[in-house]
Amino acid sequence: MPETHHGARHVAIIMDGNGRWAKKRHLPRVAGHRAGVEAVRTIVRAAGDLGVEAMTLYAFSSENWKRPEEEVSDLMGLMKRFILSDLDEFAANDVKLKIIGNWRALAPDVVELIEKALDRTAGNKRTTLAVALNYGAQDELVRAARAAAASEGGITAEAIEAHLDTADLPPLDLLIRTSGEVRLSNFLLWQAAYAELYFTDRLWPDFTPADLSAALDHFARRERRFGGL
Repeated sequence: MPETHHGARHVAIIMDGNGRWAKKRHLPRVAGHRAGVEAVRTIVRAAGDLGVEAMTLYAFSSENWKRPEEEVSDLMGLMKRFILSDLDEFAANDVKLKIIGNWRALAPDVVELIEKALDRTAGNKRTTLAVALNYGAQDELVRAARAAAASEGGITAEAIEAHLDTADLPPLDLLIRTSGEVRLSNFLLWQAAYAELYFTDRLWPDFTPADLSAALDHFARRERRFGGL
C-alpha cells in the first residue's frame, strides 16, 4: 500500500451526472453511462495509487428500477461488460471486488458473473472496490436490524454495524458526490454518520484523479472530532 498523507482509508462516491453529461453533448443517456464506466476505471486505478484501502461506488440503487426499461437494460449490460473486461486488470493490480446491496435478486446471468468475479478476486489485498448494486441504505439497515434482533445480544449499535454490508471494510472516512447535488440519496446512511462529506459540481464522467486528489487533500485538512470537543 503506498504511503498516504491524507489519512483516508475508505472513500465512497455517489457517481452522479452521467445523464447531464450526455445531454450537454446532445448524446443519448447511454453514452453518458459509458463515459461514466471509463471514469470508474480511471478513479479505481488512482485510488490504489493514492493509498486508499477501500472505495465504495454507488452504481445502481434499488430506486433505479423506476428508470425507463431501456436505460436499466443498458446499465446492466454496461455493468456486465465492465466486470468481464476488467477482471484481468483487477488481478494485475491486486484489487478485490466486493458487491453490496441485494445483488442476488438480479438476473441469474448477472448473479453468476458476479459470483465468479468475487471468487477470482477474493485473495487480492491492495485495494477493495465495493460496488453498490440494487442497494438502498434503508433496506440495508432493516436487514441489519433484523439480523441483530435474531442474534444473542439483541439490537445494539455494535450488532447493527456488524451486520451491515460494509462490516468487513474500514469505517467510512470520506463521501464524495459529483454533479452539484447535495444529498445522500439513500447511500451509506449509517456509515456516513461521522464521515466527511465533499460535494463537487464536476459531472461524474469528467471526474479525474486530480479531482480525487483534491477531495483527499480537503479531507486531510479537516479536524475530525466524532462528537467530542
